[in-house]
Amino acid sequence: MPPAEPTLAALPNPLLRYFLATRPPFLSVTLVAALLGLATAYQSAVPIHAAAALVTIAFALVAHAGINVLNDYYDARNGTDAINTERVYPFTGGSRFIQNGVLSMQETAMFGVVLLGLVVLAGLWLTAVSAPGLVYIGAAGLFVGWAYSAPPLKLNSRGFGEFCVWAGFALIAVGADFVQRGALSMLPLLAATGYALLVTNILYINQFPDRKADETAGKHHWVVRLGVQRARWGYVVIAVAAYAFALYAVLIGTLPWLALVSLLPAAMSARAVRELFRHAGTPARLAPAIQLTIGAATLHGLLLAATIVTARLLG
Repeated sequence: MPPAEPTLAALPNPLLRYFLATRPPFLSVTLVAALLGLATAYQSAVPIHAAAALVTIAFALVAHAGINVLNDYYDARNGTDAINTERVYPFTGGSRFIQNGVLSMQETAMFGVVLLGLVVLAGLWLTAVSAPGLVYIGAAGLFVGWAYSAPPLKLNSRGFGEFCVWAGFALIAVGADFVQRGALSMLPLLAATGYALLVTNILYINQFPDRKADETAGKHHWVVRLGVQRARWGYVVIAVAAYAFALYAVLIGTLPWLALVSLLPAAMSARAVRELFRHAGTPARLAPAIQLTIGAATLHGLLLAATIVTARLLG
């Protein structure tokens, strides 16, 4: 059985209530992106500043949490979550905290702003211990996260949501590397591009169950624009590009040969493709494909970070 949606009666503890409003199970993809950035810094023989690394990871998670909360707020404003009857909870259709009366829209908005405010403060400290250029990376990441759903830009509604997700997670890796290195490097971008594309596919597949509600609310992302049958191929294109880019990074010597192990989750992505092609028009049956998509992205990123570090240790 799928987990029950949140209710105020089930969450009397306000601290737990606010914590769960951030959708913590989905923050793992941010943790992996930060680990990738730390791994590429280590690959370059940069001494790892442990305190800065921990603060980087912690506040990358807080940034993602804040963006999740604000996305819930803006989706409540445009009405898409309220009319979404085909959601696959807890994967799609938002956290349901506003719709089920757990938090008000005002509480949700204020919480999101407070979380992003904390990220700004942490970013200023990290800038002080690394280099001024970090401000631009952090500002770009926060802007992309905000513009994804917030008016007037509402980039996901205009077909730019996939780019936002790719850019956001690539920037996490670039930023984590920058904090340690103190300078901008192409290495974390090249290393994390395939991973960021696999995370993008999480957004992409989640849009299938949400398609009808999103279209009604004016969110014209690519699954809405292409329709269910043609949109299935978009998932294939993103997945193939992700693994092809990782392979290319190995072949040109950017990543160690050991990183080929990170291609193993392609089998999970292939299974997700099979499930998506069978059930794209039946949202209730898409949970296995969504789970495989999340698993493939997470495992690829973890294997990639681990093999980068292992190759460096082996000399």
